[in-house]
Amino acid sequence: MANVLSTYKVPQLSYGSFDPVLSDQTQFPFFFRMIPNEEPQYDGIVELLKYFGWNWIGLLLSSDGTGEAFLRTLRPRLLQNNICVAVTEFIPMVTTRASNKTITTLLGSLFSALRSHPLNVWLIHGDGLSMEGLRIVLYNSEILWNQAIEKVWIITAQWDFTTVLPGEPFTAKSLNGTLSFSLHSNVVPGFQDFLESLNPYKSNVVYIQPFWQTAFLCSLPAYDFPLRSTCTGEESLGSLSRSVFELEMSGQSYSIYNAVYAVAHALHAMSSPTAKQRAMRTRDRVGRLAGQPWQLHFFLRNVHFNNSAGDEIFFNDNGDLEFGYDVNNLVTFPNWSFRRVRVGWIDPHGPDGKKFTLNGSAVVWNPKFNQTVPHATCVESCHPGYSRIVQQAEPVCCYQCARCPEGRISIHADAERCEKCYEDQYPSQGQDHCLLKSLSYLSYREPLGATLGCCAFLLSGLTLLVMWIFLHSRHTPLVKANNWKLTCVLLSSLFLGFLCPFLFIGLPGKISCLLRQTTFGSIFTMAVSCVLAKTVTVVLAFMATKPGSRARMWVGNRLGVSLVVLGSLIQTGICIAWLATSPPFPEFDRNSQMDQIIVQCNEGSDRMFYLVLGYMVLLAITSFIVAFFARRLPDSFNEAKLLTFSMLVFCSVWVSFVPTYLSTKGKYMVAVEIFSILSSNLGLLGCIFFPKCYIIILRPKLNTREQLVRKK
Repeated sequence: MANVLSTYKVPQLSYGSFDPVLSDQTQFPFFFRMIPNEEPQYDGIVELLKYFGWNWIGLLLSSDGTGEAFLRTLRPRLLQNNICVAVTEFIPMVTTRASNKTITTLLGSLFSALRSHPLNVWLIHGDGLSMEGLRIVLYNSEILWNQAIEKVWIITAQWDFTTVLPGEPFTAKSLNGTLSFSLHSNVVPGFQDFLESLNPYKSNVVYIQPFWQTAFLCSLPAYDFPLRSTCTGEESLGSLSRSVFELEMSGQSYSIYNAVYAVAHALHAMSSPTAKQRAMRTRDRVGRLAGQPWQLHFFLRNVHFNNSAGDEIFFNDNGDLEFGYDVNNLVTFPNWSFRRVRVGWIDPHGPDGKKFTLNGSAVVWNPKFNQTVPHATCVESCHPGYSRIVQQAEPVCCYQCARCPEGRISIHADAERCEKCYEDQYPSQGQDHCLLKSLSYLSYREPLGATLGCCAFLLSGLTLLVMWIFLHSRHTPLVKANNWKLTCVLLSSLFLGFLCPFLFIGLPGKISCLLRQTTFGSIFTMAVSCVLAKTVTVVLAFMATKPGSRARMWVGNRLGVSLVVLGSLIQTGICIAWLATSPPFPEFDRNSQMDQIIVQCNEGSDRMFYLVLGYMVLLAITSFIVAFFARRLPDSFNEAKLLTFSMLVFCSVWVSFVPTYLSTKGKYMVAVEIFSILSSNLGLLGCIFFPKCYIIILRPKLNTREQLVRKK
């Protein structure tokens, strides 16, 4: 009909034709469809399956060209979304008028497939005529054999599956929980009141009388049917079961309603004064053309209005109505009544990600599934923390699950691949989500940091006590004999050395990173230089006692101070060069620890750091060698022995520091350096000053000039 009428340029409005060919405006320029394009329905089917996690389904298609066309269009979309079709069945064209033998022969394989196959979800496509075979299968199974085929049926908008004749029971148990796509519909004011007011004796609605007899099983005078009762006209359509007649306007009825009003608006526009004037000018040129069917085409093409339900009606460039689809859930009851609930919709004009909307919690499933989402996958779903591995020679949906590799996660079930967490996150134990990494640095709030901080504080206080003892006893022979200026510089260096750990404890910052190693290196170099100066001073003092020795010219404070200044200046120069070329800076190490971000100071140049450390150790070794050869000087109180032992402790600590420092990470590396600072500093303080404090406080009789110079 579309071909014939298009030849004569007769506008046509279809309320239920889904054939995509009719959207070709070149071939059918006079064809208008009051239904939306079928493309959004394909997308909606895929989104519906993805929403419930169904990827292993069956297809029931009409055995005509439309079923094959539907399969060709849908299959690529399913494969792109990893949804597999386990089985495809075509429904033979059968009607209830066929013989039982014919029905059994044609529908036997379909019945066996539906009964035996464990699939829970079946997608059905076809119109009312082609789907009659499926209705017969469901009817025979549920009503005659009392074995309902309870599945999740997903029905496309082409089939109005609820309408049955009064004499044929509605397969309520089989269809309970069905999900169906339908043409968009809305509530038209007054439509339900109009239906309830219909009367076969007073209404001139076409076919109202034969329908009345069939629906209410009564006879009318105009029809000689041998029925038991006569129709009174008091019957109400509202009393009929919904499986026979729905008072709500269906999608197809809504399309017819909009088609009538589209023509009415087009005729109204055609009869407007402006249109009449244009028609008069046309008639003057080519003769009498007004009132021809093709003239309505222009006005239909440009019709644009809001219907009484509030929906906007207009045609797109392909002559299709710009509507979407509704997603309905069929809830049936034992008395063969039902309720059709809208649980979602498809809006082709919605923003990306919101074109398909579904309220999954509102869906009522078939009682067989105990109100839980039915399972429709080839294999058990891969839990979060696992990823899918496709098997060779198997459908993409029949995969295996593999644990995510270390350091990766999968948040969703059936993840295609495992993903890495962000740099500031790490995988949970189950590898199903990411946790925020904690900052790791040596803090006063943790036992290790608090302990080291307390030790540094106590030892610095102990150094102040020693300084006070020496200051209080500065006029005694023991203190005078130890070069008072060098002693003050050494004690000050040890005090500052015990304070250095406070630069290492706490969150590293730009200033603290610049001062850490340079301050520590400079202070400790000064301390070691003082020890070297004291050692050289002791050696020269004994050498000067020999007759004719030239060492007397070197004895005094000038040499000791010069050694301290020279040793400190060299280290200071190295530190300045370090800060000028590659200064230390704070950094976040996100890779060394799985669950922590190490906040540390990057030394900028490891070579410069080890140069500072190496120079300090070189001075200590030099002091140790000098003190070692002077250990047998014949005084009763030989300070060279104390200096030798102090340098031995100092060198032992820092030689063992290097491998220990390199084998640790993060805050423990900082703790190793702090421990080395405290222990080497304590070695100097204890070996050099504790014996003297012992004599000053507990053995004052030995603190005399005679005792100090007495030879053993």
